[in-house]
Amino acid sequence: MTVVQPREAEVADKLALVRTHLQAANAGALRLRGVDWFAWITAGGSSAVLHTTDQGVAEVLVTLEEACILTDAIEAERLRAEEVPEGFTFHAEPWAEPELRERYVQTAAGGRTILSDLPRNGEQALPAALRQRRLVLGAAERERYRILGREASEAMSETMRQARPDWTEFELAGAGAQALWRRGIHPALVLVAGERRLPAWRHPTPTHDRIGQRAMLVFCARRHGLYANLTRFVRFGAAGAAPLDDQHALMEVEATGLAAVLPGMSLSSVYHALDAAYKHVDREAAIREHHQGGITGYRAREIVASPSTATLLEEGMAFAFNPSFVGVKIEDTFLLGPEGLENLTFDPGWPAADVHGRMRPLWLETQTW
Repeated sequence: MTVVQPREAEVADKLALVRTHLQAANAGALRLRGVDWFAWITAGGSSAVLHTTDQGVAEVLVTLEEACILTDAIEAERLRAEEVPEGFTFHAEPWAEPELRERYVQTAAGGRTILSDLPRNGEQALPAALRQRRLVLGAAERERYRILGREASEAMSETMRQARPDWTEFELAGAGAQALWRRGIHPALVLVAGERRLPAWRHPTPTHDRIGQRAMLVFCARRHGLYANLTRFVRFGAAGAAPLDDQHALMEVEATGLAAVLPGMSLSSVYHALDAAYKHVDREAAIREHHQGGITGYRAREIVASPSTATLLEEGMAFAFNPSFVGVKIEDTFLLGPEGLENLTFDPGWPAADVHGRMRPLWLETQTW
């Protein structure tokens, strides 16, 4: 049984790691502005208020002596009470005097280099080794991810079983978002395509179109900073049969890619495996029609697989690949562990097929009219 450390212990480990990189760079401070890094270093806290921006209402400043939440007086007490565990101090300036934050940062850095995830005004980028470490999730992060994945897949299944062919794409998206919010999950991305638009677009933002005889629903679902990414399809009635040949061919493509996810291999090796698989099923052009996904975690896609992505794969990394043909796609979120890939977004109640020993989702068939 895995013993999951409390948030305070996780924070202490991460601060120790950050300080090791600070010393190695002979830098005075490390400044984390993005909502992704804020969630990482606070062990799942959120600085997000407006969910369409990369930067939230607070940031974190780490020196050898202090780990400080930088925010304004509007947000400080809420963050202290609801988002940030022990281990941090707070510097809250009046909202109308943001220059006070900059003075505090410069004083804390003592005139030395400032490292940042979003560098400005002479700051330097974070070390590549620290960015790589963020991709390898610890025991507590993995457990949070498992719970998120399970609940996101439950929200997806619930939504698709409720769907009706006379719903608009907006209605299906709204039902999906509601199912996520009800579970305390942020619907960071909800895509929908009905029968008419499904063959046309890989990233179909919802419209007023009726979904008709078939529909695709896509989630990028965020909680504690982590993203669960998954895609599912529903078909209504006997008309417009689901493209079974395409489904089966695509599952073979995906299986080839997933088999290449091994510790010590590069992310580009997964891309090349998928490329070869597309050629094998006579869909050579498909890999150029849409990206294939890649490493996930504190961003929906931390790194997208490409022919030259040299990132080495390690146990503890999470992956969301999304191979596709026109009108057909497959996607789940996996965690690489000592026994291989664990599907975090698997719903045992969803129709599935065994593909080379791994259960993969089929289209939900329903006679509801």
